Amino acid sequence: MRMKGMRRQRRLAGRFANVDGIPFELPVNSIDNSAFLAAFTIDAMAARALLPGNEIHPLRISTGRGLLVITVIDYVRTDIGKYIEFSIAIACTHGSRPAPPIVPGALMGPYRTGQFVIDLPVSSEISVKGGKGIWGMPKHQANIDYVLTDKGVSSQYDLDGVMAMRVDVDRPNGWPLPINVSGANYCAFRGLLMKSHVNIRGKAQIALGKRAKAQIRLGDHPRVDQLRDLDLRTDPVFTAFFPSINGVLDDYFEGWMITAEAPQHLTPEGLESVVDLGLAENWLEPPKRSKEL
Repeated sequence: MRMKGMRRQRRLAGRFANVDGIPFELPVNSIDNSAFLAAFTIDAMAARALLPGNEIHPLRISTGRGLLVITVIDYVRTDIGKYIEFSIAIACTHGSRPAPPIVPGALMGPYRTGQFVIDLPVSSEISVKGGKGIWGMPKHQANIDYVLTDKGVSSQYDLDGVMAMRVDVDRPNGWPLPINVSGANYCAFRGLLMKSHVNIRGKAQIALGKRAKAQIRLGDHPRVDQLRDLDLRTDPVFTAFFPSINGVLDDYFEGWMITAEAPQHLTPEGLESVVDLGLAENWLEPPKRSKEL
C-alpha cells in the first residue's frame, strides 16, 4: 500500500493544487530539515483513555506499557514556508481489537501501526490552516523554539505565556545512518478519525536503552494536563537526531467516523476553527526559557 502511495506522489510531481486557498506544487514535500525524536514509556491502560472511539489502541512494548513519542521538526523549506512543529503522540495500532505487545513494531502494515497525535503546536498560522483543515491534524499556533548545539538539541513549547513542555535530547554517538521510512499519523477532527501518511528520507543518529539520554518536562499549562496521569517514565526508551531529512506528505488521507456506545451530544471541534485563518507565515515570539542546555 505504501509503495502505491509513493508511486502516486512521483506520478503527480510537477502538478499544482490549491486547497482552501493554499497553493501547493506536488508532491507536498519538505527539504533540508532537522529533527529529533524521543520516546518514553507510559501506562497503556491510561493512554487508552486518551484515544477516541474503539478502533485505536496503544501499541504496547510490554504487557502494561505503551509509548509517548515526542517529535520536533525544524522545517526549513516547505510549500508553506519555514516553521517548527512539536508533535506529542501515542504510538498506536488501528483495528477492531488491541494488538499483541511488540509485534506491531515489526509488522506495521498488518496492524496499521502509527501514532495518534494528541497535540501538535506549530509556529505559523498557515501551517495550522493546512494541517488541520486538510489533514485533520490538531495544529494550533504556539511559542516554539528549536535549539541545536554540539552536544544536543532541545525544544520548548509555550502557550499563553506558560510553559507546556520542554524536551532536551543528547545527540547520540556514531555516524548518521541512512533512513527511508514511512509513517502513519492518526488524528481526531470533526468527529472523524483521520489518517495521513508521510515518507521520510535522510540520515539519523539513534540511541537505544541506556544509551539514550533525554529529559522531558511538563509545564503548568492545562493543555498538557492530560499527560499527567499516564505514569510517564522520564528515562527514554530510544532517541534519534536527524541532522538532515526530507519528507513527503501524501496528498490523500483516510477517514472514519468516531463511534461511541451512547449518543454523542457534545459537538467536536470542526471547520469553524480553521475557516477564518489566513496564510501568514510569521511566528509568535520564542518561548521564555528558565535554563539553557
